[in-house]
Amino acid sequence: MKKFAALLALAALVFAQDATAQTLKTVKDRGILNCGANGTLAGFGLPDAQGNWTGLDVDFCRAIAAAIFNDVKKVKFVPLSAKDRFTALQSGEVDVLARNTTWTSSRDTSLGLNFTGVNYYDGQGFIVRKALKVNSGLELNGASVCVQQGTTTELNLADFFRSHNMQLKSVTFATANEAVKAYDAGRCDAYTTDASGLYSERLRLANANDHIILPEIISKEPLGPAVRHGDEQWFDVVKWVLFAMINAEELNITSKNVDEALKSNNPEIKRFVGTEGNYGEQLGLTKDWAVRIVKLVGNYGEVFERNVGQGSPLKIDRGLNRLWNKGGIQYAPPIR
Repeated sequence: MKKFAALLALAALVFAQDATAQTLKTVKDRGILNCGANGTLAGFGLPDAQGNWTGLDVDFCRAIAAAIFNDVKKVKFVPLSAKDRFTALQSGEVDVLARNTTWTSSRDTSLGLNFTGVNYYDGQGFIVRKALKVNSGLELNGASVCVQQGTTTELNLADFFRSHNMQLKSVTFATANEAVKAYDAGRCDAYTTDASGLYSERLRLANANDHIILPEIISKEPLGPAVRHGDEQWFDVVKWVLFAMINAEELNITSKNVDEALKSNNPEIKRFVGTEGNYGEQLGLTKDWAVRIVKLVGNYGEVFERNVGQGSPLKIDRGLNRLWNKGGIQYAPPIR
């Protein structure tokens, strides 16, 4: 009787897994990954005039495609506004949302989303004109601040001014693009968004050198990809693609030396490249899933540097996004 009950429980578990493990099969059958991206933010998600997309989030979606298809071109980038991004994921229009989106408790619960990790540790800041002669966000009492509505940015702005008993003249806009244009036109004393976004948006201002980014970071903005609730297999795939990129950097496996890593006798590297264990198969992928990611896209450090770091126009210091053993907090569970 106990054996029969155990078999029933196992059957129920298998059925539940089959019922929810749909997205990976759908993506494979479709032959392309639908990725919800920004479309207007340099360094994270931006197409050029020829439609070629670049960015940290863009490369993350390419890494998923590499793991599944061994082909980074099998991605369709769907540009989404801050307002539409969650609906697009909930409705199934996109398979994954990789759009510089902050992981918060309400988004993780009430919106039916699962965040799969943090691919950029950020925080909100301010940009002002040098002519304003302001050196700190605490000197913005009574200032007008351009901000995008319907975002955590707008809420953080109000919290910051309220907690410091300062008067705020908030000027809201439906899109970041409109907010930046209004700031550049002089309609506001300051513009606020994630610090990474400030570096990106400064490049678009008429006279970038006339503006400074203030030192205050007024919030925690852990940015990361998200998937829908209800499909644990897909959640695992997207999560472990990010973890693989981070682990590759820690193991010093790069796009240039990954073929050499296949010959390694190091047990940790052998597990990573798939010459030991069946970790890829456990995800519904191939043994060399992590090798594909690094070979075709790069490890986390490579992707960071070329999109937002010293190899990019933004030249953002890695800061918290350094690996945990290099003075940062970027860290991934092990493949084993």
